Amino acid sequence: MKTKTRTITLGAALVAIVASFLAGAYWAGGYRGPQAGAFAVGDAVAAPEASPKAASVPGASIVELLETQLKAVKVEVASEREFPIEKSAVGSIDFNEEMLTQVFTPYQGRIVGLFAKVGDEVKKGETLFTIDSPDLLAADSNLISTSGVLQLTTRNLTRLRSLYESRAVSQKDVEQAVADQQTAEGALRAARDAVRIFGKTDAEIDRIVAERMADPTLVVASPISGRVTARNASPGLLVQPGNQPAPFVVTDVSTMWMLANVAESDSPSFNVGQDVRVTVMAYPGREFKGRISTIGATVDPTTHRVLVRSEIDDPKRELRSGMFANFVIRTGDPVRSVAVPLDGVVREGDGTMTVWVTADRRRFTMRPVKISLLRDGYYQILEGLQPGELVATEGALFLSNALAIAAR
Repeated sequence: MKTKTRTITLGAALVAIVASFLAGAYWAGGYRGPQAGAFAVGDAVAAPEASPKAASVPGASIVELLETQLKAVKVEVASEREFPIEKSAVGSIDFNEEMLTQVFTPYQGRIVGLFAKVGDEVKKGETLFTIDSPDLLAADSNLISTSGVLQLTTRNLTRLRSLYESRAVSQKDVEQAVADQQTAEGALRAARDAVRIFGKTDAEIDRIVAERMADPTLVVASPISGRVTARNASPGLLVQPGNQPAPFVVTDVSTMWMLANVAESDSPSFNVGQDVRVTVMAYPGREFKGRISTIGATVDPTTHRVLVRSEIDDPKRELRSGMFANFVIRTGDPVRSVAVPLDGVVREGDGTMTVWVTADRRRFTMRPVKISLLRDGYYQILEGLQPGELVATEGALFLSNALAIAAR
Protein backbone atom coordinates (compact mmCIF):
# COMPACT_ATOMS: atom_id res chain seq x y z
CA MET A 1 0.00 0.00 0.00
CA LYS A 2 1.37 3.40 -0.91
CA THR A 3 1.59 6.10 1.76
CA LYS A 4 -0.36 9.15 0.67
CA THR A 5 1.00 12.60 1.40
CA ARG A 6 -1.04 15.30 3.13
CA THR A 7 -1.42 18.29 0.81
CA ILE A 8 -3.65 21.02 2.15
CA THR A 9 -4.95 23.96 0.15
CA LEU A 10 -5.56 26.71 2.68
CA GLY A 11 -8.83 27.56 0.92
CA ALA A 12 -10.19 24.14 1.85
CA ALA A 13 -8.13 23.32 4.94
CA LEU A 14 -8.87 26.49 6.87
CA VAL A 15 -12.55 26.89 5.97
CA ALA A 16 -13.48 26.11 9.59
CA ILE A 17 -11.42 28.95 11.04
CA VAL A 18 -12.56 31.30 8.28
CA ALA A 19 -16.17 30.52 9.08
CA SER A 20 -15.61 31.48 12.73
CA PHE A 21 -14.24 34.87 11.72
CA LEU A 22 -16.82 35.54 9.00
CA ALA A 23 -19.91 34.15 10.76
CA GLY A 24 -22.85 36.47 10.34
CA ALA A 25 -21.03 38.65 7.79
CA TYR A 26 -22.57 39.28 4.37
CA TRP A 27 -21.13 40.92 1.31
CA ALA A 28 -22.94 43.71 -0.52
CA GLY A 29 -25.22 42.13 -3.08
CA GLY A 30 -25.92 39.06 -0.93
CA TYR A 31 -23.94 36.22 0.57
CA ARG A 32 -24.42 32.82 -1.08
CA GLY A 33 -22.16 30.64 1.16
CA PRO A 34 -18.48 29.81 0.87
CA GLN A 35 -17.18 28.66 -2.47
CA ALA A 36 -15.22 25.44 -2.53
CA GLY A 37 -11.54 26.18 -2.18
CA ALA A 38 -11.94 29.87 -1.20
CA PHE A 39 -10.11 31.41 1.84
CA ALA A 40 -10.20 34.95 3.18
CA VAL A 41 -6.96 36.87 3.67
CA GLY A 42 -7.52 40.35 5.02
CA ASP A 43 -10.58 41.73 3.22
CA ALA A 44 -10.21 39.68 0.04
CA VAL A 45 -11.86 36.37 -0.83
CA ALA A 46 -10.05 34.12 -3.31
CA ALA A 47 -11.93 32.51 -6.16
CA PRO A 48 -12.35 28.73 -6.15
CA GLU A 49 -9.34 26.79 -7.38
CA ALA A 50 -8.78 23.22 -8.43
CA SER A 51 -7.70 20.68 -5.87
CA PRO A 52 -3.88 20.45 -5.43
CA LYS A 53 -1.91 17.57 -6.78
CA ALA A 54 -0.41 14.96 -4.44
CA ALA A 55 3.06 15.64 -3.06
CA SER A 56 5.95 13.70 -4.46
CA VAL A 57 7.58 12.99 -1.05
CA PRO A 58 5.83 10.26 0.95
CA GLY A 59 4.71 11.32 4.44
CA ALA A 60 5.32 15.02 3.80
CA SER A 61 3.12 17.74 5.34
CA ILE A 62 2.41 20.31 2.66
CA VAL A 63 0.40 23.52 2.63
CA GLU A 64 -0.44 25.17 -0.67
CA LEU A 65 -1.34 28.87 -0.64
CA LEU A 66 -3.79 30.67 -2.85
CA GLU A 67 -2.58 33.63 -4.87
CA THR A 68 -4.14 36.12 -2.45
CA GLN A 69 -2.59 34.37 0.55
CA LEU A 70 1.03 34.54 -0.57
CA LYS A 71 1.50 37.94 1.02
CA ALA A 72 1.06 36.35 4.47
CA VAL A 73 4.36 34.51 4.09
CA LYS A 74 7.79 35.92 3.33
CA VAL A 75 10.25 33.65 1.53
CA GLU A 76 14.04 34.06 1.44
CA VAL A 77 17.06 32.02 0.45
CA ALA A 78 18.64 30.28 3.44
CA SER A 79 22.12 31.71 4.00
CA GLU A 80 24.96 31.28 6.47
CA ARG A 81 25.89 33.58 9.33
CA GLU A 82 28.64 33.63 11.92
CA PHE A 83 27.65 32.53 15.41
CA PRO A 84 30.14 33.36 18.21
CA ILE A 85 30.79 30.73 20.86
CA GLU A 86 29.89 32.52 24.10
CA LYS A 87 28.95 31.93 27.71
CA SER A 88 26.73 34.23 29.75
CA ALA A 89 25.97 34.75 33.43
CA VAL A 90 24.26 37.22 35.73
CA GLY A 91 25.85 39.19 38.54
CA SER A 92 25.98 42.57 40.23
CA ILE A 93 28.11 45.68 40.07
CA ASP A 94 30.31 46.56 43.03
CA PHE A 95 33.07 49.03 43.84
CA ASN A 96 36.60 48.11 42.87
CA GLU A 97 38.00 47.47 46.34
CA GLU A 98 41.54 47.77 45.01
CA MET A 99 40.75 51.40 44.19
CA LEU A 100 38.89 52.12 47.45
CA THR A 101 40.47 54.04 50.33
CA GLN A 102 39.17 54.41 53.88
CA VAL A 103 40.20 57.82 55.16
CA PHE A 104 41.05 57.84 58.89
CA THR A 105 42.40 60.66 61.01
CA PRO A 106 46.14 60.22 61.77
CA TYR A 107 45.59 61.47 65.34
CA GLN A 108 42.67 61.51 67.71
CA GLY A 109 40.47 64.54 68.07
CA ARG A 110 36.97 65.92 67.62
CA ILE A 111 35.60 66.75 64.19
CA VAL A 112 35.06 70.49 63.77
CA GLY A 113 34.35 70.78 60.06
CA LEU A 114 33.06 68.67 57.13
CA PHE A 115 33.83 69.61 53.54
CA ALA A 116 32.41 66.75 51.44
CA LYS A 117 29.33 64.56 51.28
CA VAL A 118 28.45 61.23 49.73
CA GLY A 119 28.52 61.38 45.94
CA ASP A 120 30.94 64.32 45.72
CA GLU A 121 33.89 64.06 43.36
CA VAL A 122 37.09 65.05 45.15
CA LYS A 123 40.67 65.57 44.04
CA LYS A 124 43.78 64.23 45.70
CA GLY A 125 44.76 66.58 48.54
CA GLU A 126 41.31 68.16 48.82
CA THR A 127 40.09 68.65 52.39
CA LEU A 128 37.50 66.15 53.60
CA PHE A 129 37.21 67.15 57.26
CA THR A 130 39.08 68.91 60.07
CA ILE A 131 39.55 67.95 63.71
CA ASP A 132 40.60 69.75 66.88
CA SER A 133 43.69 67.70 67.76
CA PRO A 134 45.36 67.87 71.21
CA ASP A 135 48.41 66.17 69.69
CA LEU A 136 48.77 68.94 67.14
CA LEU A 137 48.31 71.50 69.88
CA ALA A 138 51.19 69.90 71.83
CA ALA A 139 53.38 69.86 68.73
CA ASP A 140 52.63 73.54 68.03
CA SER A 141 53.44 74.45 71.62
CA ASN A 142 56.74 72.60 71.45
CA LEU A 143 57.54 74.41 68.21
CA ILE A 144 56.95 77.80 69.80
CA SER A 145 59.03 76.81 72.83
CA THR A 146 62.01 75.54 70.86
CA SER A 147 61.90 78.63 68.67
CA GLY A 148 62.18 80.80 71.79
CA VAL A 149 65.07 78.72 73.15
CA LEU A 150 66.93 79.08 69.86
CA GLN A 151 66.52 82.85 69.93
CA LEU A 152 67.79 82.97 73.54
CA THR A 153 70.86 80.82 72.87
CA THR A 154 71.66 82.79 69.72
CA ARG A 155 71.63 86.11 71.61
CA ASN A 156 73.69 84.58 74.44
CA LEU A 157 76.30 83.30 71.99
CA THR A 158 76.55 86.72 70.36
CA ARG A 159 77.05 88.42 73.75
CA LEU A 160 79.71 85.94 74.93
CA ARG A 161 81.68 86.30 71.72
CA SER A 162 81.72 90.06 72.23
CA LEU A 163 82.91 89.63 75.82
CA TYR A 164 85.55 87.09 74.76
CA GLU A 165 87.11 89.65 72.45
CA SER A 166 87.68 91.92 75.49
CA ARG A 167 88.87 88.93 77.54
CA ALA A 168 85.90 89.30 79.90
CA VAL A 169 84.95 85.61 79.59
CA SER A 170 86.87 82.45 79.00
CA GLN A 171 86.96 80.43 75.80
CA LYS A 172 85.20 77.60 77.64
CA ASP A 173 82.14 79.81 78.18
CA VAL A 174 82.01 80.64 74.47
CA GLU A 175 82.29 77.00 73.45
CA GLN A 176 79.46 76.08 75.80
CA ALA A 177 77.30 78.80 74.32
CA VAL A 178 78.02 77.47 70.81
CA ALA A 179 76.96 73.97 71.90
CA ASP A 180 73.77 75.31 73.45
CA GLN A 181 72.94 77.22 70.31
CA GLN A 182 73.48 74.18 68.08
CA THR A 183 71.32 72.06 70.38
CA ALA A 184 68.54 74.64 70.16
CA GLU A 185 68.75 74.64 66.36
CA GLY A 186 68.40 70.85 66.25
CA ALA A 187 65.42 70.97 68.62
CA LEU A 188 63.72 73.56 66.43
CA ARG A 189 64.22 71.49 63.29
CA ALA A 190 62.75 68.46 65.06
CA ALA A 191 59.78 70.54 66.27
CA ARG A 192 59.12 71.84 62.76
CA ASP A 193 59.21 68.30 61.39
CA ALA A 194 56.79 67.15 64.11
CA VAL A 195 54.30 69.84 63.09
CA ARG A 196 54.85 69.12 59.38
CA ILE A 197 53.75 65.51 59.96
CA PHE A 198 50.30 66.86 60.82
CA GLY A 199 50.05 68.28 57.31
CA LYS A 200 51.11 71.85 58.04
CA THR A 201 53.04 73.65 55.30
CA ASP A 202 56.26 75.58 55.87
CA ALA A 203 54.34 78.83 55.48
CA GLU A 204 51.88 77.79 58.19
CA ILE A 205 54.73 76.71 60.47
CA ASP A 206 56.49 80.05 59.98
CA ARG A 207 53.28 81.86 60.86
CA ILE A 208 52.88 79.83 64.06
CA VAL A 209 56.46 80.74 65.04
CA ALA A 210 56.09 84.40 64.11
CA GLU A 211 52.73 84.91 65.82
CA ARG A 212 53.52 82.51 68.67
CA MET A 213 49.98 81.17 68.42
CA ALA A 214 49.23 77.44 68.21
CA ASP A 215 46.80 76.17 65.56
CA PRO A 216 45.21 72.90 66.79
CA THR A 217 43.06 72.40 63.66
CA LEU A 218 44.20 69.28 61.84
CA VAL A 219 43.23 69.02 58.17
CA VAL A 220 42.47 65.53 56.83
CA ALA A 221 42.74 65.47 53.03
CA SER A 222 41.74 62.90 50.44
CA PRO A 223 44.66 60.60 49.59
CA ILE A 224 43.30 59.89 46.08
CA SER A 225 41.06 61.44 43.46
CA GLY A 226 37.64 59.81 43.30
CA ARG A 227 34.08 59.81 44.60
CA VAL A 228 33.01 59.93 48.23
CA THR A 229 31.14 56.63 48.59
CA ALA A 230 30.60 56.66 52.36
CA ARG A 231 30.63 59.25 55.17
CA ASN A 232 30.36 58.35 58.84
CA ALA A 233 31.57 61.68 60.18
CA SER A 234 29.59 64.39 61.96
CA PRO A 235 30.62 67.58 63.80
CA GLY A 236 31.72 66.93 67.38
CA LEU A 237 32.37 63.22 66.82
CA LEU A 238 35.50 61.95 68.57
CA VAL A 239 37.64 60.04 66.09
CA GLN A 240 40.77 57.98 66.58
CA PRO A 241 43.24 56.45 64.13
CA GLY A 242 42.06 53.13 62.72
CA ASN A 243 38.74 53.03 64.57
CA GLN A 244 35.94 51.65 62.39
CA PRO A 245 33.93 52.87 60.68
CA ALA A 246 36.19 55.21 58.74
CA PRO A 247 34.97 58.83 58.74
CA PHE A 248 35.15 58.88 54.91
CA VAL A 249 35.55 56.36 52.10
CA VAL A 250 36.84 57.61 48.75
CA THR A 251 36.75 55.36 45.68
CA ASP A 252 38.19 55.69 42.21
CA VAL A 253 35.12 54.72 40.17
CA SER A 254 36.77 54.82 36.74
CA THR A 255 36.69 51.03 37.03
CA MET A 256 34.09 48.86 38.76
CA TRP A 257 33.79 45.21 39.66
CA MET A 258 31.15 42.82 38.35
CA LEU A 259 30.69 39.82 40.60
CA ALA A 260 29.04 36.75 39.06
CA ASN A 261 28.53 33.16 40.15
CA VAL A 262 28.87 30.84 37.16
CA ALA A 263 27.85 27.21 36.96
CA GLU A 264 30.52 24.73 37.93
CA SER A 265 30.21 23.06 34.53
CA ASP A 266 30.96 26.38 32.77
CA SER A 267 33.95 27.32 34.94
CA PRO A 268 36.60 25.63 32.69
CA SER A 269 35.61 28.05 29.91
CA PHE A 270 36.70 31.10 31.89
CA ASN A 271 40.25 32.40 32.27
CA VAL A 272 41.81 35.46 33.87
CA GLY A 273 42.29 38.21 31.28
CA GLN A 274 39.41 37.21 28.98
CA ASP A 275 37.38 40.12 27.62
CA VAL A 276 33.77 40.43 28.76
CA ARG A 277 30.77 42.48 27.63
CA VAL A 278 28.48 43.72 30.38
CA THR A 279 24.94 45.09 30.16
CA VAL A 280 22.83 46.66 32.90
CA MET A 281 19.11 47.42 33.01
CA ALA A 282 19.76 51.11 33.66
CA TYR A 283 21.31 51.54 30.19
CA PRO A 284 19.43 49.29 27.72
CA GLY A 285 21.29 48.72 24.48
CA ARG A 286 24.62 49.79 26.00
CA GLU A 287 27.61 47.54 26.54
CA PHE A 288 30.46 48.08 28.98
CA LYS A 289 33.82 46.47 28.27
CA GLY A 290 35.93 44.69 30.83
CA ARG A 291 38.12 41.70 31.57
CA ILE A 292 38.11 38.85 34.06
CA SER A 293 40.42 39.68 36.96
CA THR A 294 39.76 36.84 39.41
CA ILE A 295 38.30 33.34 39.34
CA GLY A 296 37.33 31.83 42.66
CA ALA A 297 39.52 29.05 44.03
CA THR A 298 36.59 27.11 45.51
CA VAL A 299 33.15 25.88 44.45
CA ASP A 300 30.18 26.74 46.63
CA PRO A 301 29.09 23.36 48.07
CA THR A 302 25.43 24.41 48.12
CA THR A 303 24.96 26.01 44.72
CA HIS A 304 27.93 24.41 42.91
CA ARG A 305 28.87 27.76 41.46
CA VAL A 306 32.19 29.56 41.12
CA LEU A 307 32.82 33.27 41.74
CA VAL A 308 34.06 35.16 38.68
CA ARG A 309 35.11 38.77 39.20
CA SER A 310 35.55 41.12 36.27
CA GLU A 311 37.00 44.62 36.17
CA ILE A 312 34.72 46.89 34.12
CA ASP A 313 35.83 50.16 32.53
CA ASP A 314 33.51 53.04 33.39
CA PRO A 315 35.18 56.26 32.21
CA LYS A 316 31.91 58.24 32.43
CA ARG A 317 31.19 57.11 36.02
CA GLU A 318 27.75 55.75 35.07
CA LEU A 319 27.71 52.42 36.92
CA ARG A 320 26.51 52.20 40.52
CA SER A 321 27.28 49.61 43.15
CA GLY A 322 24.46 47.08 43.48
CA MET A 323 23.25 47.29 39.87
CA PHE A 324 22.00 44.00 38.39
CA ALA A 325 24.18 43.04 35.43
CA ASN A 326 24.57 40.42 32.70
CA PHE A 327 27.86 39.53 31.13
CA VAL A 328 28.81 37.62 27.99
CA ILE A 329 32.25 36.23 27.25
CA ARG A 330 33.55 34.68 24.06
CA THR A 331 34.98 31.25 24.79
CA GLY A 332 35.79 30.10 21.25
CA ASP A 333 36.14 31.09 17.60
CA PRO A 334 32.91 31.93 15.72
CA VAL A 335 31.33 29.20 13.55
CA ARG A 336 29.43 29.62 10.27
CA SER A 337 26.06 27.89 10.03
CA VAL A 338 22.78 28.14 8.17
CA ALA A 339 20.62 30.76 9.88
CA VAL A 340 16.87 31.36 9.88
CA PRO A 341 15.14 34.38 11.43
CA LEU A 342 13.25 33.91 14.67
CA ASP A 343 9.86 34.16 12.90
CA GLY A 344 10.83 31.37 10.51
CA VAL A 345 11.19 28.68 13.20
CA VAL A 346 8.20 27.10 14.98
CA ARG A 347 8.19 24.95 18.09
CA GLU A 348 5.54 22.28 17.57
CA GLY A 349 3.39 20.79 20.32
CA ASP A 350 5.73 17.82 20.78
CA GLY A 351 8.75 20.12 21.16
CA THR A 352 10.03 19.59 17.62
CA MET A 353 11.50 22.68 15.94
CA THR A 354 10.36 23.07 12.32
CA VAL A 355 10.80 25.32 9.30
CA TRP A 356 8.80 25.56 6.06
CA VAL A 357 10.68 25.11 2.80
CA THR A 358 9.41 25.64 -0.73
CA ALA A 359 10.56 25.23 -4.28
CA ASP A 360 7.99 27.39 -6.06
CA ARG A 361 7.10 29.90 -3.30
CA ARG A 362 3.54 28.49 -3.29
CA ARG A 363 3.71 24.95 -1.92
CA PHE A 364 5.38 24.77 1.50
CA THR A 365 6.67 21.62 3.16
CA MET A 366 7.20 21.33 6.92
CA ARG A 367 10.67 20.12 7.82
CA PRO A 368 12.04 19.34 11.30
CA VAL A 369 15.37 20.98 12.11
CA LYS A 370 17.91 20.96 14.91
CA ILE A 371 18.70 24.42 16.28
CA SER A 372 21.42 25.68 18.60
CA LEU A 373 22.30 29.33 19.23
CA LEU A 374 20.06 32.40 18.95
CA ARG A 375 22.00 35.50 17.96
CA ASP A 376 20.72 38.89 16.74
CA GLY A 377 17.28 37.44 15.94
CA TYR A 378 18.58 34.41 14.01
CA TYR A 379 18.57 30.72 14.97
CA GLN A 380 21.59 28.60 14.16
CA ILE A 381 20.40 25.55 12.18
CA LEU A 382 22.58 22.50 12.75
CA GLU A 383 20.55 19.92 10.81
CA GLY A 384 17.60 19.85 8.40
CA LEU A 385 18.31 22.82 6.13
CA GLN A 386 20.96 23.55 3.51
CA PRO A 387 22.26 26.90 2.24
CA GLY A 388 20.44 28.07 -0.89
CA GLU A 389 17.08 26.46 -0.11
CA LEU A 390 13.99 28.66 -0.09
CA VAL A 391 12.54 28.95 3.40
CA ALA A 392 9.67 30.89 4.95
CA THR A 393 11.27 33.57 7.14
CA GLU A 394 7.96 35.13 8.18
CA GLY A 395 4.57 33.46 8.53
CA ALA A 396 5.87 30.04 9.57
CA LEU A 397 3.50 29.98 12.53
CA PHE A 398 0.64 30.82 10.17
CA LEU A 399 1.50 27.76 8.06
CA SER A 400 1.83 25.46 11.10
CA ASN A 401 -1.53 26.56 12.49
CA ALA A 402 -3.18 25.98 9.13
CA LEU A 403 -1.76 22.46 8.97
CA ALA A 404 -2.89 21.69 12.53
CA ILE A 405 -6.45 22.87 11.85
CA ALA A 406 -6.69 20.87 8.65
CA ALA A 407 -5.54 17.73 10.45
CA ARG A 408 -8.45 17.82 12.92
